[in-house]
Amino acid sequence: MLHSNLLRLVARGGPKRWMSTTTKLTSVEVNDKTGIATLTLNRPPVNSQNVQLLVDLQSSIGEIESNKSRGLILTSACSNVFSAGLDILEMYNTDEERLRTIWTELQNAWIALYGSSLPTAAAINGHAPAGGCLLATACEYRVMLPKRLIGLNETQLGIIAPKWLMSGFLNVLPQRVAERALTQGRLFTTEEALAEGLVDEIANTKEEALEKCAAFIGSFTKVNPLARSLTKLQFRAENIKEFEKIRKKDVEDFVALASRPEVQKGMGIYLENLKKKSKK
Repeated sequence: MLHSNLLRLVARGGPKRWMSTTTKLTSVEVNDKTGIATLTLNRPPVNSQNVQLLVDLQSSIGEIESNKSRGLILTSACSNVFSAGLDILEMYNTDEERLRTIWTELQNAWIALYGSSLPTAAAINGHAPAGGCLLATACEYRVMLPKRLIGLNETQLGIIAPKWLMSGFLNVLPQRVAERALTQGRLFTTEEALAEGLVDEIANTKEEALEKCAAFIGSFTKVNPLARSLTKLQFRAENIKEFEKIRKKDVEDFVALASRPEVQKGMGIYLENLKKKSKK
């Protein structure tokens, strides 16, 4: 569900154009020289994915595609976190309808990015657990800064990662490695992620990461754009088809699981631990 009417184009002069949502939880910068768009998540302090951020993300992807950019780089305005994943506050001690809404918007954001016809890359300038990893692995290429963490740690919260969420992992990791990481809720260091193939390159700064992502997208300059996008989507078609078949059931399964008393209790403990850490 795309809400491109939330976006407006703002002329700033120079070689770049800016687009921004009315809520400013995402921003888009288009380099007029290269045609590459940089989509930045901007919900301090850790880009936790609430409903509005997920809706804004979909809107920005839709706007980039409608403006026919040559590629999309996803990154974060937060200095040490790419995205901390779903906002636990939106899932804790809430009603089933709210749970349905946030999970549906997570699905929508993932399919918008995973199913994009554009070349996509993630400049991972901070930690990327859970939903942050989901967005990064939905992209085709990943560049990460040193001493950061990435992975799907849902089992640590008592939540099960559905198959469509696993598909990004399975696109880049051997099944044995992915299975062990998912069951353990493992977070990989940057160096471990590079060794396993979860990320493609390491960069020392965000600027360098953006440059490496732009170089990846630039590698398709001499490739027919339509042929490239159709080839990409053929590789991803089976995962997308399976996702569409089960997406409604997946929402209900998530609501049933997240509503369980023991899962809610686990979320409460997790939030209390975060509060304690923030006071130190």
